[in-house]
Amino acid sequence: MRAGEPLPAVGEVLASLATGLWHWSTATGQVTVDAEAARLLGLPPEGTVLSEAQTRARLHPVDWNEITGVVQLAVAEGTLAEVRIRIMDEQGRVVRVVRSRSKPSYDPEKRAYELIGTLQEVTEPRPGTPAGRTAVTGDWRRSREAFLLDAGRALAEARSTEEVLRVAAGLAMPGFSPDGLAVFGVDGDRLTIIGHHGQQPGDEGPFTHMPVETDYPAAEVVRTGRAVYLSSPGQYKERYPLTWPMAAHFGRESWAFVPLTVAGRTMGAWMAAFTHPVAFTPDERSVLTTVARMLAQALTRAGAAETQRELTDGLQRSMLPTLGPEIPGMTLAARYIPTGGGLQVGGDWYDMIPLPSGRFALVIGDVQGHDVRAAGLMGQLRIALRAYAAEGHRPDAVLARASGFLHGINQAGHDTDLRFATCLYIEVDPVTGVLETARAGHLDPAVRMADGTVLVRATAGGLPLGIDPAADYPTTRLALEPGEQLMLCTDGLLETGGHDLDSGWSRVRAILEGHEGDLEEMADALVQAVHGPSSHHTPGPLADRRGDDIAVLLLCRHGGAACGPAATPVRTPVRRTMLTVAQAEPERIAVGRQQLRELLHDWPSADQIDSAVLLLSETLTNVLVHTDADALLVAEVTGAPGARRIRIEVTDAGDDLPHRRRPGELASSGRGLVLIELLADTWGVAPRGEGKTIWFELYEADGAGGAGGSDGPGAP
Repeated sequence: MRAGEPLPAVGEVLASLATGLWHWSTATGQVTVDAEAARLLGLPPEGTVLSEAQTRARLHPVDWNEITGVVQLAVAEGTLAEVRIRIMDEQGRVVRVVRSRSKPSYDPEKRAYELIGTLQEVTEPRPGTPAGRTAVTGDWRRSREAFLLDAGRALAEARSTEEVLRVAAGLAMPGFSPDGLAVFGVDGDRLTIIGHHGQQPGDEGPFTHMPVETDYPAAEVVRTGRAVYLSSPGQYKERYPLTWPMAAHFGRESWAFVPLTVAGRTMGAWMAAFTHPVAFTPDERSVLTTVARMLAQALTRAGAAETQRELTDGLQRSMLPTLGPEIPGMTLAARYIPTGGGLQVGGDWYDMIPLPSGRFALVIGDVQGHDVRAAGLMGQLRIALRAYAAEGHRPDAVLARASGFLHGINQAGHDTDLRFATCLYIEVDPVTGVLETARAGHLDPAVRMADGTVLVRATAGGLPLGIDPAADYPTTRLALEPGEQLMLCTDGLLETGGHDLDSGWSRVRAILEGHEGDLEEMADALVQAVHGPSSHHTPGPLADRRGDDIAVLLLCRHGGAACGPAATPVRTPVRRTMLTVAQAEPERIAVGRQQLRELLHDWPSADQIDSAVLLLSETLTNVLVHTDADALLVAEVTGAPGARRIRIEVTDAGDDLPHRRRPGELASSGRGLVLIELLADTWGVAPRGEGKTIWFELYEADGAGGAGGSDGPGAP
């Protein structure tokens, strides 16, 4: 071509260089190619318009997916999209390899990409060469995909910012692993160092609290949201002359500063520094960008989890009390285990409240639900209970006022999310061991006696708090003997692991009866039994083992080794149970029979157990039928195994003493004393001023024996 002649057309120049032109619009779904590009695609050498499906049929399917990723990366970075593509024939064989270079653009209104680029045939690179790390080399692609899968899994499992940074520092990228990492955050208008690796402690000083407007790569990434790749120290010095001296002494050859973006917002920047030159090919940039996205998501999750943990720890410290000062003659232990949900404080709570009388109150309860509202109501209800107790009210009055308080909160709300709460309130006299108990729909307390026997103490109760503002909560008086332990718990302790209340109680009772150790060790054993590895051998799916909150409160009256080192041994083990049966509550006779059977759970003679239950039922029924008074049952087992004695007393306020009668064959009554004479070893009637006590005793026999007969001193 001579000087002054016009330049040839661009198409002619490209055709002479065996380079084709193509245009792709995702809005129309059409790909326009010239004659040379059509020839390279294995089509007749003439310009044509293809659909995306027709074009995709000519390309290797893996490379088509590679094109999509490279185009998105190039748009995000504002660079060229370059990729190697395998061209396939109708039989699925590779006929040639071409290199595509294009400048993509994105239309946000149409949500479509438009690309204009070139195609040029290239030779297949040999594996192991620098050119082999391209989109068409299967070995490198497989190693890259395996790396990204491992990195994604490791980052997804990290639970804290420290763990995320440790995982990022250990990432071994295929073929171009960095030896220095830094994660930059943003605090107002300044950069912060979240963490770094590969530098000496203190090296981060000049980069900490750097203004975002500084001429520094990480600051530019935060400002623009675009990655910065520096392949050589010369490029770094040329683009950032002011901050180059800060980076020069680290001795690095290449740097990648990639934005950390979550939900379209740039939250920081990630620096990967290399001691060897890196060209930052499209594939390498794609790997770095993908890792940065996963790192940003992992840091966001970790930050949210740490914020939630800090919040819930604060809630626990403010809502769950310490057990307060030491109680003379008694020991306390408590545990709270939150549910497996995100919130670490739910509706369960416990409390110990010093009272003006010198006594103290134990409270345990459960607000309906496991959410933030349940936790908030729990805090309010706990404060209300402490206030009513501090005013000196009796247990029944405290629960009645608390029920009205919660009912008022429900009525004042503007939604239909009405809540109730169960509660057990016990006023404890540490001197005598007397327990004044009021119950609002909660589980009954359990007592572990000095010899290890565990009984559920039946107590009178009312409706859960918040249902009826005028509800009544009767009081039940119990006694805690020296060496005995009281357990209060919420239903989560029993039902965790797929159990119902009955099977869950059987599991917990076995732990209580078989435990050897002090009160703190018993609390740990109860939690471990339902949450630890031992619980995996019991019924119920593992997914249910954190289905509900758990609150446990234990009280021990000194006098046994189970209370701790301050306790003294009990001289004579005694099992005792007490129960009041009111005239209006004949159904509590069944509760008395159950209490007696539990008291005699290891008695060797089944016949004697049946006899004791029958006689107890007779004496209680006689009080309700023949008097207008309530009945008080006291049953106790004394003595060493093999020579024990069960004594049962039924006291009432009636003045009429029982008389022995000879009932006829069809008589409906009059057989009570006859049965006592036949089945009891000894019995009697003791006047008590106002009222009387009918008592009988049975002496332990072997498993084959029966009652001892009536030839003992049994005359009334």
